[in-house]
Amino acid sequence: MNRKDSIIGSQPARNNLRSSLIIVFVLGAFTVLGFAPFYLFPIPVITLALLLHFWRKSATPLQAALLGFCFGMGLFSAGVTWIYVSLHDFGAMPMSTAVLALIILCAYLSVFATLTGWLLTKLRITAPTAWSLTAVALWVFSEWLRSVLFTGFPWLTLGYSQAPASPLAGFAPLLGVYGVSLMLVLSAALMCLLIEKRLRTPRYVLPLLAIWVTGFGLQQISWTEPQGEPVTVSLLQGNISQDLKWRPDHVVNSMNIYAGLALESSSRLIITPEISVPLFYNEVPSAYLAQLANHARQNNGDILVGMVEASAGGKEYYNTMFSFGTAPDQSYRKFHLVPFGEFIPLKPIFGWIIDVLKIPLSDFSRGGLDQRPMNLAGQSVAVNICYEDVFGEEIIGQLPQATLLANVSNDAWFGRSIGPRQHLQISQMRALETGRYMLRATNTGVTAIINQRGVVLQEAEIFTTTALHGLAQGYAGATPYVRFGNSLVLGLSGLLLLIGVLPAFRSTRKTL
Repeated sequence: MNRKDSIIGSQPARNNLRSSLIIVFVLGAFTVLGFAPFYLFPIPVITLALLLHFWRKSATPLQAALLGFCFGMGLFSAGVTWIYVSLHDFGAMPMSTAVLALIILCAYLSVFATLTGWLLTKLRITAPTAWSLTAVALWVFSEWLRSVLFTGFPWLTLGYSQAPASPLAGFAPLLGVYGVSLMLVLSAALMCLLIEKRLRTPRYVLPLLAIWVTGFGLQQISWTEPQGEPVTVSLLQGNISQDLKWRPDHVVNSMNIYAGLALESSSRLIITPEISVPLFYNEVPSAYLAQLANHARQNNGDILVGMVEASAGGKEYYNTMFSFGTAPDQSYRKFHLVPFGEFIPLKPIFGWIIDVLKIPLSDFSRGGLDQRPMNLAGQSVAVNICYEDVFGEEIIGQLPQATLLANVSNDAWFGRSIGPRQHLQISQMRALETGRYMLRATNTGVTAIINQRGVVLQEAEIFTTTALHGLAQGYAGATPYVRFGNSLVLGLSGLLLLIGVLPAFRSTRKTL
């Protein structure tokens, strides 16, 4: 047998592997149906159970790695297609370059499932229970690692697919989105064992039922409590086309649209989207801001306006939300920036990308991570800008002081793709984790009011110029996730990994 055969197997085995790779690629693509806008939350449990089944049958770590890679490519190539829209349609990147960039990104994101499959098989754990616990721990660690490496990209973390309706979403206030992933993968692992003929036994059915029943029970718990009376809110959606947003001849029109929407509102809290006024703060006519501030004071409240803020020396600029009204003027600078969209990492190497993408203001500076909530309209509001709400552990930095969460965004970059709906679901998870209302004010949608249980109470029609008027209830208290962040789920995953690996380690020592 030659070296190639020893690694991959015989010709029939290679043919079987090719079929398996195609199947798991399709499984990965189908997993996207669990996420918004489809919300078919059982699908990821089933597809992951089948992936685990293929991993258990893998003859070598290399085969398991290839299966993991193909599953990841299916998941991300179907789930983050909106990146192509951002790069090509609005970033002016040539089609071929945009496709290549998307493939490279999907390949990178698939590396984490690749490593999970490789390690899981490399450890040679044969006991079903130990194998399952190891698979769960490795998957959770891989998702968490994907959220922190190179500033992180936790999009399509499996736990998001369960928000808000799945019983597994009940674990969000305790363990956060990665804890929901943990329970999802554990459910999938138990299903994987059930579909194996020799392991069809009630001892795997009962834990599976226990997980889902426990999640349902946790959903009945009120982790936080209302504070004060509800506040009237207006979330403005200007529907400014991305190709017009930064054109100098369209700036006045954008300002007039948002001013008109704001002046028609009688709400105490008015929120505009990210950089709703496409000018530097010191370039905006003082009369314009004074008009907005006076109207907010007439409503006995405040207005949040998105603008670009330049540093005193003019060498740095920030993506900032400014408040005006009854409370003292305040501001929040975006901290977590999007690589290549808002800043250029390793600029000496990648600086040329600025000229390729044609994205205005593509090298922002970071705000501070220790910024505090804004006191607005009698509420303490934790503001986050666009992509920042993908990072739950950063959001809880303003809690439990904050009574409301507010996400301002410009998802026009995603076009009419599934991206804006996926972003909405991410905000729903943040509401679940924190036990707080989430107010979303976006340029083109999805503008929405989400309650403390992650349910969308009101939603504006996308791609319309409108204002969403409603009530938002402030909440006080701290969920376990707010108190401990990701440390609980990472500690639990470490314990599961130890339990899973220890028997195999002891067996190896005995053999030696």
